[in-house]
Order: sequence, then structure tokens, then C-alpha cells
Amino acid sequence: MGNVTSVNTGKRVEVPWARRGQTAIGKFPVAAGAAVTKLGLEGDEQTADFHGGVLQAVYAYAREDLDWWSGLLDRELRDGVFGENVDLVGFDVTGAVLAERWRVGDVLLEVTAPRMACGTFGGWMDEKGWAKRFNGARRPGAYLRVLEEGTIRPGDTAEVVWRPEKRVTIAEAVSAILDDHDILRRILDMAEDVPTWDRAAMMFHVSNRTRSAAKEKSVPPPAPHTEGNDARHIR
Repeated sequence: MGNVTSVNTGKRVEVPWARRGQTAIGKFPVAAGAAVTKLGLEGDEQTADFHGGVLQAVYAYAREDLDWWSGLLDRELRDGVFGENVDLVGFDVTGAVLAERWRVGDVLLEVTAPRMACGTFGGWMDEKGWAKRFNGARRPGAYLRVLEEGTIRPGDTAEVVWRPEKRVTIAEAVSAILDDHDILRRILDMAEDVPTWDRAAMMFHVSNRTRSAAKEKSVPPPAPHTEGNDARHIR
């Protein structure tokens, strides 16, 4: 059992480095917490092309993993800096299993997919090669579906209340998205074993990565200084 250290929300802003010209990745702590609905936290905005929606309504990250990154990057990382809605301590987010259910405060959540870093995340962090580094670390944080609405506040407890028999962690799911077909087959088998779990968010990331990989292999890189030469379009 763990605890909530921070509840974070943010608004869409226009920035030059975001894929659509705007992002809501900037999340900041809300001392009183927030009501949580099927579409996410009250007062929080999302860019629904790749984040948000019913299957990615809440994004959670472990404070311990933020501290690990802080040491690696040699910079302080505050709660909410990765765009997460909920920071947890004493709770193994990286070891979370797809389709498992959490009780956080009085909200019931279901793990749907890992977070995959993109160019917008890289622009926000201002770290060279950030997407590759983040995905390679296999500390993705968890996207969650809201099964029972309620409120999450700092200090609330967080616990796993159910896990499927066939288990794939979100760290393993990152490998499936990137290149591991054996793990992907395990995910497909698990989905059949847990019919209530909606795998659409997970498969979206798989198909999106497949398209990006195909583009990387089939399209030659643009010449230096060519207008529009921006690798951040690859997600």
C-alpha cells in the first residue's frame, strides 16, 4: 500500500515545440486534490490526440522513479513535472500489471497502458534524446481508466485491489510496443482472459510505434537545413 504525494492538473498552452502547437503537459500540484470523473481530473486539460479520453483519463507516476531520474539528470524534479496527474510513494507503479485495479482515495482505477515519450515531452524536458532515454528506462508510469468516480487528495492511500492471472507489467508493455513480439502475444492472450479490460489504449501505442518505425525505415532523412526538418514529428 502506498500514498498520494501530489495531485496535479494543468491547462493547454501554445508552445513552438509541441506536435499540434499546444500542450497541456505542464501539471502543477493542487493542495486540495481534485474530483475525478470518467474523463479525468476536474480542472485538468489534455490534448486528446495522444493523451486523455476514457482509457487514458489519469496518468500516475511514482515519486521514487522521479527521484531516480532526478539523480540521473542532476536536476530537481518536482511533483507533476512529467505531466502526471497523481504522484505516489511506496507504490510500485513500474511493476503495475495491465488490467489490474487500484483504489486511490475513493476512486477505482484500471491500468490500461504505459506512457510512451514523444517529441512534446522532449521539448518540455529540454533534454537531448529524451524520448529514447525515457522509453529505454522502462519507468513509464501508468495510464488509467476510471471505473468509479470520486476524489483523490494528497495523503490518500493507494492499493492494488485486483490483478489478473495472466500478468504483463507496464515496463514489459513498453518492450512490447517497441519491439518485443513475444510480450505482445502475452498481452493479446491476457486480453482474452480478462474480457472486461479494454486493450484499445495499449494497441494504439503499438500501432502508432509500428507506423513510426516504418516511416523511419522507408523515408530517407531530409537534407541538413531543409525547412521542416524536425525529428519531433516521430512519436
